[in-house]
Amino acid sequence: MISRFDLFRGVAASGYPSMPTKRPFRSVALFALGMLLASYAAAQTNVDVVAAVPSAVAERFELSGTLTASQRAGLSPLVDGLVESLAVDIGSEVQRGDLLLRLDTTLASAALRRSRAERAQAEAVRAEAQRLVEEARRLVGERHLPKTELDTRTAALVQADAALAVTDASLAEQREIVARHQLKAPFAGVVTARTTDVGEWVARGSGVLELTSLGNVRLDVQAPQERFADLSKATVVEIIPDASPGVSIAARVAARLPVGGGSGARTFLVRVEPIDDSVQLLPGTSAVARFQIGSANDDAVQIPRDALIRHPDGGYSVFVVNDTGDGLEAERRQVDLGRSAGELVQVVRGVQAQDRVVVRGNEVLQDGERIRVNTRPLR
Repeated sequence: MISRFDLFRGVAASGYPSMPTKRPFRSVALFALGMLLASYAAAQTNVDVVAAVPSAVAERFELSGTLTASQRAGLSPLVDGLVESLAVDIGSEVQRGDLLLRLDTTLASAALRRSRAERAQAEAVRAEAQRLVEEARRLVGERHLPKTELDTRTAALVQADAALAVTDASLAEQREIVARHQLKAPFAGVVTARTTDVGEWVARGSGVLELTSLGNVRLDVQAPQERFADLSKATVVEIIPDASPGVSIAARVAARLPVGGGSGARTFLVRVEPIDDSVQLLPGTSAVARFQIGSANDDAVQIPRDALIRHPDGGYSVFVVNDTGDGLEAERRQVDLGRSAGELVQVVRGVQAQDRVVVRGNEVLQDGERIRVNTRPLR
């Protein structure tokens, strides 16, 4: 059998290869096959690939805001009067209906007693009118009294009923006036301000106390226009109060105000309420709302950002490993992207789970080019 060295030596000596005396065609065929295999191996491109997996990309972002009380009211008396006593001070915790302040009721109480006396008088007049009507009916029946007298007494009874109704209304009004000399808590909370003292004259409508509810505290944040459309009542969110480092409270989006503020900042109010009330939140303190946005597309997958090839028109494509049976080829696919998180990106169309995408060596690949793959884990 002729060696490759003898073959090339024959070519160099005579311009033609020296022919072996035994099996010459087999040697030439083996040599050609080796050259063909070497050329095929050299045509394959080494690439690194990663298998696409179902999407677990969840984008998170944070917005700072202020914790506010759901109820905060400046309280004022319903009538003018002199402050007789104060039952609370700044910091006092009260329940709904608790007495906060009392005004002097000397004049109002006197008017109430007068109203009671007037009602008693009207009630007596009405009773007498009723008696006269009953007497007239008996006498008219015995023909000892004309019917016109019965009609007169009946009219007097009607007038007595009306007078009694007037005194009832006057008495109810005066009772309410006396009751309004007491200022009571409209809801449970803590007194956060006091602007009056015993002995002062206060006018109806003037603020004397401020009451703030400690329950149902919510967080108001301003969301930029780029994020506002992503938020809904189904968005996962948690509150991280700055007053309690390390504490995270499960919450929900309670309200979205689809009207921007007038400052020109193009932000929109988003109100977040805690679901877990085991942690006491302090109104007026700052906190962070951490939103988590995931994909609602069950067909979405995630791949490394290195797999993406950006087009001049702004679109993206990736190379996917295609097993033809005779070897592996790079198949170019257009993709639609979803959300991203770190080095991972979500693909909502163009790649399926378990497809192997090229993450290294894709810069110079051509569609249909043969490749050798080196599989890497998804990180």
